[in-house]
Amino acid sequence: MNTVKVVAKLLFWFSRFLAIIYLASTFLSILALATGFGLRMIEEGKRFQILLPFSQKAFLLGDYNATYIFYYFLLPIGLYGIFFWLLGNVFRVFYQPKLFTTEGVKHLRIFYILNLVVPPFVLILSSIFAEVEDATIVLTTLHLTLAVFAYFLAAIFRQGLHLQKEQDLYI
Repeated sequence: MNTVKVVAKLLFWFSRFLAIIYLASTFLSILALATGFGLRMIEEGKRFQILLPFSQKAFLLGDYNATYIFYYFLLPIGLYGIFFWLLGNVFRVFYQPKLFTTEGVKHLRIFYILNLVVPPFVLILSSIFAEVEDATIVLTTLHLTLAVFAYFLAAIFRQGLHLQKEQDLYI
């Protein structure tokens, strides 16, 4: 079990790192697009570059139209920031002193519900305003599959928590 705890802790910190990078990129992009600070227009205003803070080095690139900016740029980056944050919470469950806890079940439940609801919702919403690419459908399918596995894991953890509480009462 020590190996599981070490791997879980490494994956927790890696997920947190990715979440911070994605969320910081989202906020930096929103700031640049809203204020023009750190934004460079290229190709006669058809495309943009988000610059690294306090530099002239391009960090993110995109098409300069509202549909693209919202559905293909800000929404995916922001949602993946949230995804990696929640994934980190799931990994944290596995290196706690007690494996079956109410908090652990809660993290798993939030993770599977959001993976079950958000990707299809975004897919449907995006299809109304923009053309949905095949890669988006594949990613939605992967998130739904992940949600099913997380659901099963949450069910196992609920049962483990229930048995653990019964054992605590018995002793």
